[in-house]
Amino acid sequence: MSRILSCLLVACFATASARAQTPAKPASTTTETGAKVDDVIQSMRLDLQSSRADIMAKNMTLTAEQASKFWPVFDAYQKEQNGIIEGQLRDIKKYVESYDTLSDAGALALMQAHFTRDTKMNNLRQKWLGEFQKVLPTKLAVRAMQIDRRLSLAAQTEVTSRIPLVH
Repeated sequence: MSRILSCLLVACFATASARAQTPAKPASTTTETGAKVDDVIQSMRLDLQSSRADIMAKNMTLTAEQASKFWPVFDAYQKEQNGIIEGQLRDIKKYVESYDTLSDAGALALMQAHFTRDTKMNNLRQKWLGEFQKVLPTKLAVRAMQIDRRLSLAAQTEVTSRIPLVH
């Protein structure tokens, strides 16, 4: 997971560095770079999903009956969560692309996007904790959410630590 996140940010920084060090490039080059970044984002998303489910499975002891009920619910949760993560990745990409010319309004928009993402994730977790409780005993439902939250916090730390602060 760390490798994929690093690749994402390296690609983003490479795009920003190339823009800062060279004159404007033809649209086709920019599109190609954008496509590469999008490929890295897609790869990261798939790796994150499989890693998250794998770690979840290794850290939860479920009976066959619990597992048959929980995993479809967890998959639905992940799909909804992915929508929020995709929005964040788009915001990060936009920020990196405009880093050298970022206005005050752009800086505020970045921070507001972070606040919005955090609110959406908290609301999502509260909603889905209830859904997990419908198919698992409360302690197991809470454990699932704890694991997922820790994984999210680790991923957020990894991503945000590699993004330059507003200058």
